Amino acid sequence: MSTATDVHVIQGERVALPVRIRDAAVASAMFAVPAGPAQSLIAYSGLEVAEPLPGRAICSLAFVRYADGDLGPYHEFAVAFLVRAPGASGGRRKRVGAFIHWLPVNQEFTLDAGRSIWGFPKVLADMPMDLSGRIKRCAVRFGGRTAIELAVKPGLPVPAGRPGGRTAPRLDSYSCLDGVTRHIPWTVSPSGLRMRPGGAEVRLGDHPVADELRGLGLHRAAALSSSTIAHLTMTFGAAEEVPS
Repeated sequence: MSTATDVHVIQGERVALPVRIRDAAVASAMFAVPAGPAQSLIAYSGLEVAEPLPGRAICSLAFVRYADGDLGPYHEFAVAFLVRAPGASGGRRKRVGAFIHWLPVNQEFTLDAGRSIWGFPKVLADMPMDLSGRIKRCAVRFGGRTAIELAVKPGLPVPAGRPGGRTAPRLDSYSCLDGVTRHIPWTVSPSGLRMRPGGAEVRLGDHPVADELRGLGLHRAAALSSSTIAHLTMTFGAAEEVPS
């Protein structure tokens, strides 16, 4: 049974935590970008980008079609960075997580829920998306101005028993809204996973966000890898503030 702290009222509807996503499809790509500009971009969060190679950070682009979940059906596009988990220091191996820097969606209910429950930086956008074709495509537009377009080519199937094909029991994600940085526990269970080296094409438009991403060199960067997931279930737990 949910307690009062587990329930949020969004547009007159009760949303109980953890929020469950019963069916979603995803296409994504990872890029190596200069660590300095990436760190400057997320400095407002107080988090530090992880550098798997000296001077390089990881930027992930993903688009998701939520077909069935507690927040209803909607489209979403994410710009995220691999970051060091706050508080891990000394001799311990530092955990990493995903900091969600930008998160346009195309429905108002999930916009309000995402911002008020988890502090996700959701904004409302037009998001034409095609996950039915061989190449998965999505665009993010505001008032007819394109911010970004992403196309992901098909990869090879990843058997469920191999690395990358298993259920990840818990992931660490982070958000920052109105000066407050939060940690959000997140679980995923994928099926129909395909992966490949490269395989993604980014086109940036004339929206201010496009200029921000262009400063990372994404308009000319080759993807490290790309992936698609035909069916994904997820849960999102309660957010906790990260001490400054």
